[in-house]
Amino acid sequence: MRGSGALLCALSALCVSVGAELKARSCGDVRQAYTSKGFSLVNVPHQEISGEHLRICPQGYTCCTSEMEEKLNQQSKLEFENLLDETSHSLRTTFVSRHKKFDEFFLELLENTEKSLNDMFVRTYGKLYMQNADVFQDLFAELKRYYTGGNVNLEETLNDFWVQLLERMFKLLNSQYHFSDDYLECVSKYTDQLKPFGDVPRKLKAQVTRAFIAARTFVQGLMVGREVANRVSKVSVTPACARALTKLLYCPYCRALPSLKPCVNYCLNVMKGCLANQADLDPEWNLFIDAMLQVAEKLEGPFSIESVMEPIDVKISEAIMNMQDNSVQVSSKVFQGCGQPKPSGMVRSARGISDVFNARFRPYSPEEQPTTAAGSSLDRLVVDIKEKLKQSKKFWSTLPDGICKQDKVTAGEANEEQCWNGHSQGRYFPEVLKDGLTNQLNNPEVEVDITRPDTFIRQQIMALRVMTNKLKNAYNGNDIFFQDSSKSSPQSPSGSVNHSNAPDGVPHSPGPQRDPMCHCEVGGTRVPWSLALSCTSDTQAEANSTPYQFIHKCRHSQILLQY
Repeated sequence: MRGSGALLCALSALCVSVGAELKARSCGDVRQAYTSKGFSLVNVPHQEISGEHLRICPQGYTCCTSEMEEKLNQQSKLEFENLLDETSHSLRTTFVSRHKKFDEFFLELLENTEKSLNDMFVRTYGKLYMQNADVFQDLFAELKRYYTGGNVNLEETLNDFWVQLLERMFKLLNSQYHFSDDYLECVSKYTDQLKPFGDVPRKLKAQVTRAFIAARTFVQGLMVGREVANRVSKVSVTPACARALTKLLYCPYCRALPSLKPCVNYCLNVMKGCLANQADLDPEWNLFIDAMLQVAEKLEGPFSIESVMEPIDVKISEAIMNMQDNSVQVSSKVFQGCGQPKPSGMVRSARGISDVFNARFRPYSPEEQPTTAAGSSLDRLVVDIKEKLKQSKKFWSTLPDGICKQDKVTAGEANEEQCWNGHSQGRYFPEVLKDGLTNQLNNPEVEVDITRPDTFIRQQIMALRVMTNKLKNAYNGNDIFFQDSSKSSPQSPSGSVNHSNAPDGVPHSPGPQRDPMCHCEVGGTRVPWSLALSCTSDTQAEANSTPYQFIHKCRHSQILLQY
């Protein structure tokens, strides 16, 4: 009897123990957490059930049905996309807001400069200016069109301005003669030889072209940075990544541990696997940021658009004074070269025109740099942009850290034992991998095919590479949209690319140069071989489907880059 009693006691204790365990493994907390996500509690277990049906989470006793696991899989993808969106929000808004500010500032500065010149010239030259104001209006229209991406050769635009100004002034200063269009064309040929405007055209051309090249390229860089950041932040989740995310974020639910957060290192390996291609963007991104910072230095220095545009009215007036002072010599040499013009029958005023052209402007003070309605002066705006650009370096390689160091995502580095390791509560032992696709070969959490880089990410890498090349050229004062035909080879025709109507504001890639051995095309515009990979000489591509496709044919593969 004593033996039987002892056995009954032992069985009773076992029953109590089993009952306690069943009570501890209740799915009540899971049900509450599950419904808080907006899911129905229909068919959600009250207590753990056998887990042979699970395909992602650890099998064994579980609080998850197959339907729950699938819903949590979809929820994991959604939350990952939201995390990526939140983590990259600051980067994206930086490029959006700074692009908007710089663009508004520049256009307003251009508008204010034109208005200032118009007001001063009306006061100074009166009717004579108003009758010829179209020459100045055309100049500013072309400058604006260049800045906004138009097919404009800056050097030719400025040369044309001085030629037209010479023709108009020559007629005014010699109003007693009649000049045909052919005669005026002959006059224009003496511009370089006679230098009627002194050294002003040469100096102003150098200053304006460098300032506008830097400004246009810089604002395009901000635009490209904006578009790349927006696009790369919208990631396509692979099935393997989705499985790893579900295991990371929601398999604790299935183990009746809904409040247990993942270990930091576990999270890092998952994110490094899911964001492997994004990390590969980082080297080109960093080069792009460095090039942006270099051009920004130019904007602060001698090529500041403010220092060039603010005194432009005074400089043009100075040129007009030079023409007035040398009018007799200029007219004499033109008459010798182009022939004696026919009298117009009009008698030239003895004082009117001379008095008008002898008017002088007040001295220009370089300290007078008013702020525009768009914000602060250019210097302060550029300093702000530079600081934001510096903060964005290495963004894509540190993106996993940016996600996994958030308190709402992981248990934190101080809780290495009290975290979800993918199987249970406890320390996560596998080593954290390095960044990038090639380093994910042995990722313990995400199955990554390192032989198949993401084509979409490679498109963005190429976009950054092309933009970086533009920035480097702009830093050196070279406009790769247009190159002086006298300085380029016969096979390198000048050309320009208009981005004003491009989708999402993304510019076409430039195509002014052509290497005879190799080229690619962007919507019909040839791209220099130096911007491409390894094109072949006979691979002219068709880009009829859309003008914003970058068709890149190489020796071993063809890559379609959709901008």
